[in-house]
Amino acid sequence: MAEKQDLIIPDVVAILPLRDTVLFPQAVLPLSAGRPASLQLVEEAARAGRVIGVVAQRDAAQDEPGPDGLHPVGVITVIHKMAKQADGTVRLLVQGLSRFRLVEVLQQKPYLRARIETLAEPAEAPSDVESQALMRNAVALFQKIVSLSPLLPDEAAGLPVNIPQPGVLADVIAATLPTLPTAAKQELLETLDVKLRLQKVVTLLTKEAEVLELGSKIQSEVQSEMSKTQREYYLREQMKAIQKELGGADERTQEIEDLRAKIEAAGMPEEAHKEALRELDRLAKMPPAAAEYTVARTYLDWLIAMPWKAETIDNVDIAQAHRVLDADHVGLDKIKERILEYLAVKKIRPEGKDPILCFVGPPGVGKTSLGRSVARALGRKFHRLSLGGMRDEAEIRGHRRTYIGALPGQIIQGLRRAESKNPVFMLDEVDKLGMDFRGDPCATGWRSSTSRATPRRRRSASPSSTSCRSRRGSTGSPRART
Repeated sequence: MAEKQDLIIPDVVAILPLRDTVLFPQAVLPLSAGRPASLQLVEEAARAGRVIGVVAQRDAAQDEPGPDGLHPVGVITVIHKMAKQADGTVRLLVQGLSRFRLVEVLQQKPYLRARIETLAEPAEAPSDVESQALMRNAVALFQKIVSLSPLLPDEAAGLPVNIPQPGVLADVIAATLPTLPTAAKQELLETLDVKLRLQKVVTLLTKEAEVLELGSKIQSEVQSEMSKTQREYYLREQMKAIQKELGGADERTQEIEDLRAKIEAAGMPEEAHKEALRELDRLAKMPPAAAEYTVARTYLDWLIAMPWKAETIDNVDIAQAHRVLDADHVGLDKIKERILEYLAVKKIRPEGKDPILCFVGPPGVGKTSLGRSVARALGRKFHRLSLGGMRDEAEIRGHRRTYIGALPGQIIQGLRRAESKNPVFMLDEVDKLGMDFRGDPCATGWRSSTSRATPRRRRSASPSSTSCRSRRGSTGSPRART
């Protein structure tokens, strides 16, 4: 038997496993016991002298650790207070007395009991210079950490000042730091050489101080940046208030706010909305005299003016379409029958991919009016785009924004004029498209505009054509596509 602080420490003690917790000698620590074996151990220990052994588990997720699941070194502990909670757990206030080593596990059920070997430490103060230097460095680093860490109260800085023993000093510092990992604490607990333990504590304190200094620097920079942003915001608000008191707001600011309100009200999809806001931010930082100011403003105007939400609802009524076609056109029975077949298929499969209608015939036979009748039968808007004489594919696809006076292509302009995102779009005079050294709009610009640039719903519901060159006849007859 050995005696410690007026308590008799037996050679065989009950072992309480701890999850992610390491208790050091001289340290006071609150614990919670909730496992059935732990509850029975605490109750019997309270009647038998309140002395138990606590050992950290190797795996915190293990519910019933065996001898192999415990670290070999633990701490003899005395239970000072215990209180039962409403949820059935027991809260303990324990104090570590001394280290011990597990010699042999004698019992595993209902809780662990083991034969132990008490590990004593020298109680005299160190006399060599190296130990004195290590102690001073440890105290200075600990006080620095207390000043930097938000987790430690300022009163903790005075804890290690009057401790003359290096081993006790190392244990007190290790037990006080909440950020040390469990593995590092267990390593310190198992280090019996006092000077080596103190060296490890100084190393851990140095690393912790560097981490806290870096975190404090980052926090200071973030706080400085936030203060700068808040100051700029405050000054802008003051400027707005002064301008309002002087009789009106800044025209530039009012213009940007009006554009922002129009963007929010336009009903753009997410991608277009994000791009519009990005362009608006560029415009707000750009001086009005800059060459790109007009380009960016024109781009935003076009984005706002597009019919993002304006859409007509199809009224696919075959009988009504038949009456509309008969009222607008006399004869043309086969053509009207083909249009009615197209509308019938669309009514059966509204989400299907529709064929594209191509009207071929000499001028004045009613190709354009047929497209207008289809739009009237469906209840859609109608737009006619004449392709005759176009030689540059950019007229259909759109120019690059870097060009002076650049505009979107005729497809986009037609959507804006129609004020609907699903009009019946007629591409007239396809056979009159020009082709020269600058390219062939029939093979490049027109195909990319009709097949990719136009929305699927409009293309599938609007009669049009799949190819230009394959339909160009040898007689030069005018073609129209809707």
